[in-house]
Amino acid sequence: MPTNKDYYHVLGVGKNASQEEIKQAYRKLAREHHPDVVKDGDKDAAEKRFKEINEAYQILKDPQKRTMYDQYGSSAFAGGPQGAGSQGFGGFNQGQWGPYTYTYTSNGQNYGFGDFDPFDVFEEFFGFRGFGGQRSAGRKGKNLYYELVVSFSEAVFGVEKQVNVESGKVTIKIPTGVRNGTELRFAGKGMPSKVTGGVPGDLYISVKVVYPKDFEIYGDDILVRKEIDFVDAVLGTTVEVPVVDLSGKDGLGTAKLKIPEGTQPGARFMLKGKGMPRLQGRGQGNLVTEIRIIFPKKLSRAQRDLLERYKML
Repeated sequence: MPTNKDYYHVLGVGKNASQEEIKQAYRKLAREHHPDVVKDGDKDAAEKRFKEINEAYQILKDPQKRTMYDQYGSSAFAGGPQGAGSQGFGGFNQGQWGPYTYTYTSNGQNYGFGDFDPFDVFEEFFGFRGFGGQRSAGRKGKNLYYELVVSFSEAVFGVEKQVNVESGKVTIKIPTGVRNGTELRFAGKGMPSKVTGGVPGDLYISVKVVYPKDFEIYGDDILVRKEIDFVDAVLGTTVEVPVVDLSGKDGLGTAKLKIPEGTQPGARFMLKGKGMPRLQGRGQGNLVTEIRIIFPKKLSRAQRDLLERYKML
């Protein structure tokens, strides 16, 4: 069983630290523990510490990875981008519950969390890999980082957009199933290198998805809450719930859900294949409906009499 790592402790910040505080902590620690600045005898220990610092920063700098870490700890990231677990809501086995962010590149490659070079992370942040004044072998130009807001339908179906960035006007493809916080990497779309023979930097787009107000997104799965009358909970009923419908223009639709008699507050019911599209179109997650039962605050005399009679049966 993988050991749970305290990434906040590694960076020396509190759990409520802001993104800027996390960035500042990383900047300070990465410079202090880079293997190039320690004594020869301490290089192995420094490299190990340097990797720990970069691993912590990889998670905590990303809002969605950070949320997953806060809920499930570092074990959620074991085994690469698919994660270790597949447990769903309330005991349902219903798809991915590991980390639910992905990296998508314009040349078709996918990069998960599990295999990263900490010196690459350092280079992206500081612009070089070491302190001897040597640039990396690629002599890359400056990487660019932008946030892009997309609608729910654009996240469901994918979309091609033109964006104006520091390096100019760039056409980017938002893949089907993109999530809030997904980071898209477009290789070579950053700033040109200032070194003769160098290569352009990369463009990183952090996506912000505008979800319907009733949806709570958990990876590929969606949680919605539905209120029903206490009589319907006792006798059973059928309700309509919002779902992701790929045949609809905006990606939304409704489905009928049967609520059995005797349903208790907080009961959850799953509709398979009615959740978010998986990244790049590999089916859909599930939709889980949590039932909230509404009890009357006041009763008429007749209603009270009926309940009293029921109590006596």
